[in-house]
Amino acid sequence: MADISETIVPEPSEPPVSSKPSLSSKPPVSSEHPCPICGQKSLQLTEAERDIPFFGKAFLFSMTCPSCKFHKSDIECAEQKEPSRFTFEITSEEDLKVRVVKSAEATVKIPYITDITPGSASQGYVTNIEGILQRVKREIESVRDTAEDDEDRTKAKNLIKKLINIMWGKQKQKIIIEDPTGNSAIISDKAVVERMKAAVK
Repeated sequence: MADISETIVPEPSEPPVSSKPSLSSKPPVSSEHPCPICGQKSLQLTEAERDIPFFGKAFLFSMTCPSCKFHKSDIECAEQKEPSRFTFEITSEEDLKVRVVKSAEATVKIPYITDITPGSASQGYVTNIEGILQRVKREIESVRDTAEDDEDRTKAKNLIKKLINIMWGKQKQKIIIEDPTGNSAIISDKAVVERMKAAVK
């Protein structure tokens, strides 16, 4: 399966993240500007501040245009963090609740399934392991439904079955997040954290 490039669409609702501990936040500040895609003066820029347990204070930025459905979001730590690689092995359904912070610059690797690579359409968000897997599942379902080649459809169907088994706790799977900006994390004692080289500016 080829790498997944996140499509610019309104953010889908994520599966509920663990309510303990909760996220605290300040009311978002928003304003309207011309949309870079359709040109309408309906682009809504929003900035919100959140205190993410075991991660720290972070700023969430988003751009949304109701006219053409353009959406872009990102997250940035209030304090500078080291470029890092997080490796986490999913071994049970309980692991799906583990919180994930992913910036637009991060690469998500799910070995033998796919990679989510950064790019112009890449999104930043706070979710959980299940949220990441559901995003991948939706993309692969799109391939299954639109592929003209039987081999591609069969491969997509098999990957979907594998993802379902992982989410049901029937199959182990590693997930890796690499972020040269340090603005991402898998928040769990089970996660293996390694330092990376800083991003070249």
